[in-house]
Amino acid sequence: MQNPAIEIPASDFADLPVTASHGPLRIEYRWANNAAGGVKNDAPIAVFLHEGLGSIAMWRDWPQSLCERLGMRGLVYSRPGYGLSTPRPHHVKWPVNFMTDQARDILPALLDALGIDLRERERMWIIGHSDGGSIALLYAALHPDALAGAVAIAPHLFVEDLSVQSIAQTRLLYETTELRSKLSRYHADVDSAFYGWNDIWLNPAFRDWSIAAELASIRKPLLAVQGYDDNYGTMAQIDTIPEHVPHAQLARLDACGHSPHRDAPDRLNEAIAAFVSRHRQ
Repeated sequence: MQNPAIEIPASDFADLPVTASHGPLRIEYRWANNAAGGVKNDAPIAVFLHEGLGSIAMWRDWPQSLCERLGMRGLVYSRPGYGLSTPRPHHVKWPVNFMTDQARDILPALLDALGIDLRERERMWIIGHSDGGSIALLYAALHPDALAGAVAIAPHLFVEDLSVQSIAQTRLLYETTELRSKLSRYHADVDSAFYGWNDIWLNPAFRDWSIAAELASIRKPLLAVQGYDDNYGTMAQIDTIPEHVPHAQLARLDACGHSPHRDAPDRLNEAIAAFVSRHRQ
């Protein structure tokens, strides 16, 4: 059910055409640190990819603060099924390769719709968290020349018992506590958002999902960040990356859980800014 009182600041929308992996989509997006009061229109773009239950609104002010630090424009958008973007029809289940579809089809289609050409993409940084971190890795692998670099924050490369246990616990909380009400502030159709994410992660067919071997084609700079107290994945997730991307750099954060941009924003911003500075074109 749509929530007419959703508390999300005004956004813009882009209409995406039908592709092999999806029908027509309306994508909610917003610029951070752009033009008036921000940086020049020719500054590089940082694209932000949210977590499995995220949206534009759930990032809060972190994209803006990081873009100010980097001197970049920020493109923040809600993936299909989240925020004010086209909801997932309730009878539709995300496929096992849904993150590949996001990286291969939907993000490039959004960039096309916004007129972001290849020259701008070659200077563009992809910054993703959790499922969004996995999508950032896949984008860098599938479009190795259409970015300047990537930052994957608490990404998933494969499914661990810890992940499944935590996601099952989140479902229990969603169905028995105020979690559903709280999340409804960030999504027009909160059940579409929640069950799209939760159902696929708890699907037995998803247990063998892995993107590790697909990362070998990543050529651009890559930073992977994870907190030691992450309850959705162990440090084995980012430790696997250099096996396939030898030039990748890792940052491990103490006293930090699954969301470093909320748990340790200053340390995260410092790690990203230092890395980007070393590789800035």
